[in-house]
Amino acid sequence: MPYNPDIHQRHSSRLRDYDYSSAGAYFVTICTQGRECLFGEVIDGAMVLNDAGRMVEGIWRALPERFPNVATDEFVAMPNHVHGIVLITDAVGALLAAPGPFGEQGAASSVPTLGSIMRAFKSLSAIAVNRLLDRQGCPLWQRNYYERVIRNEGELGAIRDYIRNNPQKWEQDDENPANASA
Repeated sequence: MPYNPDIHQRHSSRLRDYDYSSAGAYFVTICTQGRECLFGEVIDGAMVLNDAGRMVEGIWRALPERFPNVATDEFVAMPNHVHGIVLITDAVGALLAAPGPFGEQGAASSVPTLGSIMRAFKSLSAIAVNRLLDRQGCPLWQRNYYERVIRNEGELGAIRDYIRNNPQKWEQDDENPANASA
């Protein structure tokens, strides 16, 4: 069905006038198309990755090789979504600098935006997973992703804990197909 603005309400979660190439930390969640469970399963509160899940995790961990001003932090691949923290440094390598105020000019143009990093991750992982699962032509990921600018060390710690503990909460997770309303 083609996009119809009277029916489809697309609301951006992005902060208006925020420079997403600013040095700082960003929390990201990306869901599979149709919430399809492709990356493994949760057993006794622990995520057990299958080959597709290990592939997605490897591509996430390799992002710094593609983007020199990027580091990856905590990450978990769940059966049908991923959570991760991306750290963008400035041109001289300052890590986890507090994001600048709204409207502030960004770093040098060589620093990628969060959008370009996520576009590369989604593209590389979709190609690899679809080849592995013989699913050519099938979308792996939903159209967009959720992001949050991490503003301080306390928030960073809380999000790290959330990511680490996510498999233990799978039974109650809204993304768990077993919890979908009939």
